[in-house]
Amino acid sequence: MTAGPDVVVVGAGPVGLFTGLLLLQRGRSVRILERRAGRSNRSRAIGIHPPALRALDLAGIADSLVAEGVRIDTGLAYSRGKRVAELPFRSDPDFPFILAVPQPVTERTLEEAVAALDPAAVVRGARVVDATDDGGGVTVVAESPEGAVGMRARLVVAADGAHSSFRERLLPCLHSKGYPDSYLMGDFADDTGHGPAAVLYLEPDGIVESFPLPGGVRRWVVRLGFPANTPTADGLATLVGARTGVFPDESSNSMLSAFDVRARLAPRMVHGRIVLLGDAAHEISPIGGQGMNLGWLDAAAVVPLMDASMAGQDVGGRLRLVEKDRRRAAIRASRQAGLNMVLGRPLPPAVMAARNAAFARALQLGPVTELVERRFTMR
Repeated sequence: MTAGPDVVVVGAGPVGLFTGLLLLQRGRSVRILERRAGRSNRSRAIGIHPPALRALDLAGIADSLVAEGVRIDTGLAYSRGKRVAELPFRSDPDFPFILAVPQPVTERTLEEAVAALDPAAVVRGARVVDATDDGGGVTVVAESPEGAVGMRARLVVAADGAHSSFRERLLPCLHSKGYPDSYLMGDFADDTGHGPAAVLYLEPDGIVESFPLPGGVRRWVVRLGFPANTPTADGLATLVGARTGVFPDESSNSMLSAFDVRARLAPRMVHGRIVLLGDAAHEISPIGGQGMNLGWLDAAAVVPLMDASMAGQDVGGRLRLVEKDRRRAAIRASRQAGLNMVLGRPLPPAVMAARNAAFARALQLGPVTELVERRFTMR
């Protein structure tokens, strides 16, 4: 058994890396255990919302991400080839935009910030197989190519994602809610002319979403009513073209992914000396891009209490308030994601046209525009 750090973080995704960074900045020793041998090149989460940008700014890395991302300051809605509505994302005084950054860039930026404080903090190729909380600390055992590794920590943060083994161990009967929605998404060269605007195509056969990325790339997301078991770039480009009249160049495809949707919400984040953060604590629909942001805001709220607790302070009362606040935030985000999915489901053309017209009229009202913007930007 090796001498352990103050905190073991399980998972070197965006939430785990940010948690480790915040702890290191407070002078705590950290080991971030990641089962993958290297960083993933898959770019799933791309949208960073203003509240999360503020948290990243306090940690000193927002500027680096903004420099590498695309500032989305407008959302456009189209249907049957005509513009239906426009929604600005410019009301936040500090970050009047949603930032689009490929996930590998986000992870690289976070890992570099972690390494600048402790080059040995991230341990890759380490799959955690056991964690025992005896009340005075947590004994963690991980498997690696070099054999089993054991260490003892004062606290453990489980940021191991939607398929969290820690959540399964701590909450084996946690209810999972499914939805009748599946999605196919991919990145293609952007020849739409929409620049830095996000675009929603509200079509009778189901929604198509489109987001700009750095380097002249645009992400396309298509709502399906069935799982895409064998996705292809040609198939996605054909679906986009059939619904929107815009045909991405299939030969320029650089990422392709299919996913279904489910939601799970842990009743609490803290279980003794083990803390669930991000998707491990609250899995919600990726539609709307809120999951990664929720995880960062979890970490920003919980890490100061972890630090205070390790310093000998009684944080029980504050911790209960933070858990309630983060649970409310997750419920609100889950409801918004659910609404987004409802709006994206197929409708008869006449019904779709009537709904779109009502939506456009509503957005001409200042209070409605403000409310919708706040919901889409997580403010």
